[in-house]
Amino acid sequence: MKILLINKYLYPKGGDAKYTLATGKLLSEKGHEVFYWGMDHPENQEFPFRQYFVPYIDLNGNLNGREKLRASLNIFYSSGAKKKLAALLKKIKPDLVHLNNFAHQLSPSILDAVKGRKIPAVMTMHDYKMVCPCYTMFSGDSGSLDGAGTSGGSPCERCGGGKYFNCVVKKCTKGSVFKSLVNACEMYLHHHVLKIYGKIDLYISPSRFLMQKVKEMGFPWEVCHLPNFADLSGVPAFKWESQEIAYAGRFSHEKGVHMLLDAVKGSGVKLKIIGDGPLAGGIAEKIKKEKLGENVRMLGYLKGHQLQREIIRSAFLVVSSTWYENNPLSIIEAFSLGKPVLGARIGGIPELVRDGETGFTFEAGNAADLRDKINRMLREKQKLPEMGKRAREFAERYLDPEIHYHGLTELYGKAIEINRARR
Repeated sequence: MKILLINKYLYPKGGDAKYTLATGKLLSEKGHEVFYWGMDHPENQEFPFRQYFVPYIDLNGNLNGREKLRASLNIFYSSGAKKKLAALLKKIKPDLVHLNNFAHQLSPSILDAVKGRKIPAVMTMHDYKMVCPCYTMFSGDSGSLDGAGTSGGSPCERCGGGKYFNCVVKKCTKGSVFKSLVNACEMYLHHHVLKIYGKIDLYISPSRFLMQKVKEMGFPWEVCHLPNFADLSGVPAFKWESQEIAYAGRFSHEKGVHMLLDAVKGSGVKLKIIGDGPLAGGIAEKIKKEKLGENVRMLGYLKGHQLQREIIRSAFLVVSSTWYENNPLSIIEAFSLGKPVLGARIGGIPELVRDGETGFTFEAGNAADLRDKINRMLREKQKLPEMGKRAREFAERYLDPEIHYHGLTELYGKAIEINRARR
């Protein structure tokens, strides 16, 4: 089968990009002819047909007035992206298009190019963009800190049933009325006016939680469940005696990093935090102001073997999120290395982290409970290797690439049948 994978980022920037690249590798190994399309970026590998890619744009960068206006209009409908994709589709003639994250920089305009050629299409949902203007279902996306030194905001379902104006009322998109208004108008246009997402034949949800939640929020199209997978090739399970714990992820309001710092403050626990993001400066300031430097290390953004090494050299990984996480690759990657996880009891996290087996969970947003669970796991450190072993076994049994491949190709077949029936 000839398959085109679409994601706006085509280098390991986040979970959506990592999944896109890993899926392409898996499909290629199974004999499929795989192509990629998205934004042209210096960190991309040498993809064929990159002349058809969309020029890279950083919506959070320093854009001038004209660039901001053009970028805002393209969020609604990008004729340029549609034209480039249409030319590529004509060139390679894929049997199926597998979409991932294409919002904003590429825009749903590309769906008209796909359906213009009657090509079957599936989409893997990596977040809540289909029902939430700011994609996180998290209100208070200001990136600021409240008086307690924690990131403001909480899970939010106000936009359920298509009530996207709540995004503007709550200024959910980076605390900006303008950006929130753009995102809300975009949702009304795409869902209520153009109904453009109906042009995707089948949606894939990596977690049961996301699948159920988008249905509760009023998403009308068919969604099937298929978890992400762990590439275990060349990744042996490791054991490492350490009292240091690790956080690895984005430094943003919904990830609960400030709460994690509050949880370890004064406890003597050694913590290393790996990553980058809009709250990096605030985190560094908090560490300095509250004299956490002896216990907390900021290692910056790491990837590949460097990231694996630091996870291996940890007692366990902490996922402190306060939003509805989907099917976090950070947990899957830790499991593949034989490391247990302490995760917030929210979203799809409990589908992976099983109390007393592959790690422990704590009440999301509760720094005291997080502190108690950290101390418990370190007190009972003799149990960590066994939990790490079970975490690895969980990955091998349920998140195996072979299982994912068979499930994915089955869903491809289902999408092809749906597409054929629609003609």
